[in-house]
Amino acid sequence: MKLSRKTTITQLILIAGIGLTALYNLAFFKNSFAVYPISAQNSPFIISLAFLILAFTVLLLTLICYRLTIKPILVFIFIASASASYFMDSYNIVIDTAMLQNAMETTSAETRDLITLKFLLYIAILGALPAIAVSKLTIEKQTLKSATISRAKLLGGSTVAIVAILAIFSSNYVTFFREHKSLRYYANPLTFIYSSGVFINDALDSNNSGPKQQIGLDAEIPEIDIGRELIILVVGETARADHFSLNGYERDTNPRLAEKDLISFKNMRSCGTATAISVPCMFSLENEDEFDVNNAGQYENLLDVLQHADVSVLWRDNNTGAKGLIADQFFEDFTDPNVNTICDVECRDEGMLLGLDNFIRSAPGQDIVIVLHQMGNHGPAYFKRYPQAFERFTPVCQTAQLEQCSDEQIINAYDNAILYTDHFLAEVIEFLEPYDSEFETAMFYVSDHGESLGENGLYLHGLPNFMAPDTQREVPAILWFGKNYDFSLDAISAQVHSELTHDNYYHTVLGLMEIETDTYDKEQDIVRGCCL
Repeated sequence: MKLSRKTTITQLILIAGIGLTALYNLAFFKNSFAVYPISAQNSPFIISLAFLILAFTVLLLTLICYRLTIKPILVFIFIASASASYFMDSYNIVIDTAMLQNAMETTSAETRDLITLKFLLYIAILGALPAIAVSKLTIEKQTLKSATISRAKLLGGSTVAIVAILAIFSSNYVTFFREHKSLRYYANPLTFIYSSGVFINDALDSNNSGPKQQIGLDAEIPEIDIGRELIILVVGETARADHFSLNGYERDTNPRLAEKDLISFKNMRSCGTATAISVPCMFSLENEDEFDVNNAGQYENLLDVLQHADVSVLWRDNNTGAKGLIADQFFEDFTDPNVNTICDVECRDEGMLLGLDNFIRSAPGQDIVIVLHQMGNHGPAYFKRYPQAFERFTPVCQTAQLEQCSDEQIINAYDNAILYTDHFLAEVIEFLEPYDSEFETAMFYVSDHGESLGENGLYLHGLPNFMAPDTQREVPAILWFGKNYDFSLDAISAQVHSELTHDNYYHTVLGLMEIETDTYDKEQDIVRGCCL
């Protein structure tokens, strides 16, 4: 069908649907071919998948595109689909609601890392060119009767096609939807349009702007606890448990931590696969199966409970913020070179230790909790996540376009960033050690989620939990105690292989602080109760 400068809505919807199906679904078909290899038996079903996506796309466009809306809608869809195609084709990720939440919270520095030449080419060729072509078209005027008939034919035809395809290949689709439902997340633009709708609806329905529902108002430090606690909670970023030599990794990525007397838990799973989900979930009273990030702002969290017990709390951030977990007066942004004086190509995590002595002195008589939110191993520009002095493993991938690098180069850059985290955590411990004479000191490090480094063609993180590989959910967790804590390291060490999750975080921190509250569950406290 030839598209002239003057066209009907029906023609434009059909051609747009064909173009979107054929050119923007490389990741979908690549992953489908992995499950259904090309063969005489599978080919008819693979072809039916293409027509099913086409039929659903035409049905969707017919429902939302009218004479006055079709141009702006198609311009948006082409540009957004081009962007989605780039990330799915390059990193094998999906654009679901969690990924959209991450995108909304991405910093300008992270955005710059993602804008590569390949990304710009995708936007130019798959986004701008068809968008410009659509914008220059003249949409033919139709009578109400003619427009209604044309629209009815599209709706009816696409609906019949969907029903027929599902009926003819019913046995295949039963397996497809039951056993391989992850494949539908790659359908473009259907998935990101659906996810955008859910995201917007959840945002409108969420009630995070009003007063929070209070929890742990009974929190208190018992009178028998005469020692003051000083604890630093390090929230890691994109660190994998299996790339810590403390956990058996063949490379020595933890040379400084190996010299410390600490505990590394080897079987910790994250609440989610993205910072926007996992960090609020870590500090929430709710467990993973109950947690809803859209409603998280309605309830107080661990930091609020600590403050109810008159603990002095500070959050220092070298990442994308505190996710609404703490009030502005207790938050400090260390991505700003005017605040963080240890910066080169970007501001470094160890800069968050500067000036902490002043904060500690500002809270005489109080217990203290300091949260340090790392930049850590945030990808895909792993080579930027560490100073040059930590480039021990070479050659490294020097671009955010990971497909241009070998697996060895990607892993080398990633491991160098782990090596810098090792240095940072050792610096945290050495910062705390001089305070042993005044406090019971401790450091608790847990990463927010893991990362895919090319295994099975997957990169980065953010896949829905049900389809995420273990590499995106198995995270390092480290506990270090100063001299004055009376915990038995041998007893705690006995559970280093126990199955733990972010669900344990809330209760373990309260246990470390020796805070009594009805919200505390000893059975979920790694230190005082869990698994012993």
